Amino acid sequence: MAKTDANSDYRPNPEALLAMAERERRGQLKVFLGAAPGVGKTFAMLQGVRRIKAEGTDVVIGLVETHGRKETAALLEGLEILPRLALPHRDRTIEEFDLDAALRRRPALLIVDELAHSNAPDCRHPKRWQDVAELLGAGINVWTALNIQHLESLADVVAGITRVAIRETVPDKVVQDADEVVLVDIPPSELIERLKQGKVYLPETARRAAQNFFTPGNLTALRELALRRTADRVDDQMVDYLRQNAIGGPWQSADRLMACIGPDILSETVVRATARLATSLNATWVAVHAARPDAETGDAAAENKMDEHVRLAERLGGQIQRLAGNDLAAEILHFARQENITQIVIGRSRSTWLKRALRRSLSDELTRRASDISVQIVTAQTGQAGPRLAWRWPKPASWVPVLMVPVLAVAVAVAIGEALILWLKLPNLSMIFLSAVLFCALRFGMLPAIISAFLSFLAYNFFFIEPLFSFTIAEPHELFALLVFLAVAILTGTLAGRVREQSGLVLRRAGAMQNLIDYSRKMSAAASLEDVLWAAAAHIQKTLGGRIVFMVPLAGELQMRAAWPPVDELTSGEAMAARWAFDKGEAAGWRTGTLPNLQYQFRPLASTRGTLAVCGIVPANAQQQLSAQDERTIGSLLEQTTIAIDRALLSGEAVKAAALEQNESLRGTLLASLSHDLRTPLASITGAVTSLRQLGDKMSAASRTDLLVSIEEEAGRLSRFIANLLDMSRIESGALKARQDWVDAAEVVRATVVRIGKSFPDWKVDISIAPALPFIRGDAQLLEQVLFNLLDNANKYAGESDAVIHARSEGDQVMISVTDEGPGVKTSDLTRMFEKFYRGGRPDGRKAGTGLGLSIARGLTHAMGGTIEAQSPAIRRRGTRIILRFPAAAPGKPAVTDA
Repeated sequence: MAKTDANSDYRPNPEALLAMAERERRGQLKVFLGAAPGVGKTFAMLQGVRRIKAEGTDVVIGLVETHGRKETAALLEGLEILPRLALPHRDRTIEEFDLDAALRRRPALLIVDELAHSNAPDCRHPKRWQDVAELLGAGINVWTALNIQHLESLADVVAGITRVAIRETVPDKVVQDADEVVLVDIPPSELIERLKQGKVYLPETARRAAQNFFTPGNLTALRELALRRTADRVDDQMVDYLRQNAIGGPWQSADRLMACIGPDILSETVVRATARLATSLNATWVAVHAARPDAETGDAAAENKMDEHVRLAERLGGQIQRLAGNDLAAEILHFARQENITQIVIGRSRSTWLKRALRRSLSDELTRRASDISVQIVTAQTGQAGPRLAWRWPKPASWVPVLMVPVLAVAVAVAIGEALILWLKLPNLSMIFLSAVLFCALRFGMLPAIISAFLSFLAYNFFFIEPLFSFTIAEPHELFALLVFLAVAILTGTLAGRVREQSGLVLRRAGAMQNLIDYSRKMSAAASLEDVLWAAAAHIQKTLGGRIVFMVPLAGELQMRAAWPPVDELTSGEAMAARWAFDKGEAAGWRTGTLPNLQYQFRPLASTRGTLAVCGIVPANAQQQLSAQDERTIGSLLEQTTIAIDRALLSGEAVKAAALEQNESLRGTLLASLSHDLRTPLASITGAVTSLRQLGDKMSAASRTDLLVSIEEEAGRLSRFIANLLDMSRIESGALKARQDWVDAAEVVRATVVRIGKSFPDWKVDISIAPALPFIRGDAQLLEQVLFNLLDNANKYAGESDAVIHARSEGDQVMISVTDEGPGVKTSDLTRMFEKFYRGGRPDGRKAGTGLGLSIARGLTHAMGGTIEAQSPAIRRRGTRIILRFPAAAPGKPAVTDA
């Protein structure tokens, strides 16, 4: 159907189409959303279940909580219910939803109530919504129920309204990605009446709930939140429909939000407020943490708090970005303009007049400079702390240098000043005290420097300004000079302290950079996969402590290939978590969303070719979350490891590909050789036999004799060809075992010449054997085969020229050479001529032989402990000489020869 002019310029949104295709591959999720417990979510859900069950749909109840409500329990009658999973926990048994049983059953529709429920510690996932996510990924449709207060972004709003902390939450993305959201709603007055009738909670629980949570004001506010969120959901569905069907309209949203976060408590409120605003605007958002390059103080508490805010932002669907610069406002605005940010959300807590007087806050600076971007200020609520100070009071263990060092430094300065006054008449001794301030700043930091500045101010006044030994100042200019000294001392000490902190920071960063450089060198030097994994395990364990294991897939199973410190094997739960990380491409184990109670945390090592391996990490301190610095270090090291593993696998595949290519070439050469060297003699034999059978007595005796000789020669040729193939097969398989007998080389030479004479009666081979030729240890039959192959090769390539065999002793070796006077061999081919299927060409360009004779000769020679080499030209700038050398068995012992 043709499009109208109104929407002819619009095309379906590719991202919307991809999202629709992704939803078709997974199970469908339907959420029954309510404003509060007791509105009838589970009741409405089960009514729908019974309706579609009557239509023939395969429905199974995975888990439903009736909370003692008889009407709800009655709806479960006649429905298939999965048995619950019993788990022991703290001397009692907890019944949970059996995820594995549901995956095995695989119904068309599964009912899983209480989406925000927290599972028992031994379950695979800590939250039930993660169980539902796995069911959806397996293609199972799921219906579930949820109250509005359990949405992550609304938890703080609900807590502020009801004064009840919300501990169990569900990421907003779970509801946003749901295929259908059904709002179950009743007026607050009706819900309170149901509570009084005991249809929501038991009487005692209902009484406490009516006093605290179920008040008309609270229920009205929660109802408004549920209605607004459902309306936003309907609006999102309409926008998706318009985009998927290329319907034009003012629905495209260009809004993009930024949340400025830090380690202060107010950042949690900023993140939640930004997530709610992004949901209402149907916009994307990013959480930005900006810090000065010298702001790293090693405050573990601040880093942990920052990590919590980052994880919260990720759960609520935000992206994470870290910025660094001296002018934070400029860096934030530069990033905002680069990323098309339309609104900035930042917190501003209550601050003292002194802070406001000393410097403008970041929120004020952004408001002043952001002329083209909206800035929303989130203020601190009651009980929320403001941002942390630039420095913290030292711990009790460090009070000694903080207090004693400035006192001692100033005392030394006073002593030096008094000593100088005895010998010199100096008008000003302030530089001595300034040196004490610098000493404290450079050695012990900013706080001791500031303390020493004030102590120097007092000591200088007391000991060296008239009237002496009094804090009274007689002359106004002395007071002015003393105040200037105090200001300069504080400024100098502060700057020196910051230089000391920055130098420490530079050293730590340089150490981290050197660590990465060293690791990169190790990975570059590791050639095989085993070397890469062992080097990675040892280095990461040395850097972070704890335990490290690497697992790679072999024959379809994950197997542990490297571990440091060494471990025998993993438990069944750890193996399951490793497999999950490999299959799903996400972290599993310790402090993750899958099997979080394990010791190990397994991380997938993924490249463009998919997941290559899994790294298991046991942290040095399992009681604390990994710090941001440790996370960055692990991420960098594992990225390097992934590249090294990918390179090692590619190298192995390249070697296999080269071997396959070589085998394919050899196979082609062998087939070509077989087609020629088998077909030619067979054709001769077939022709001779046919002639003898058809002509018979009509042929002369001489003709019949010639045909029989031809059959015999070609049969011998076939026999030698088959023998060569069998010998090569024995050599390559390692089945060839050479005997170590006493061998008379002279006798073997003579026997070989006799044998070659039978094959080539018109070819002349000369013999030159030195007297008193020593015996060798070897196999006479193999040596004869070697010499026969060499002579056979000489006959093929030397043509009508003769060949010569020399045998003599050279020191403790016996040398046997075969020399021909043929055209010779190119220098570049002297080593290749011993390769399988290598054949030189005749003058007419046709290759002779199979190319196995010299290769077999080399294999047999090596099997007897000898060496073989070729030389060309041999004599008179022509010919080829092949030399065999064997260790003499008994030097000087004469060989048995004929006179």
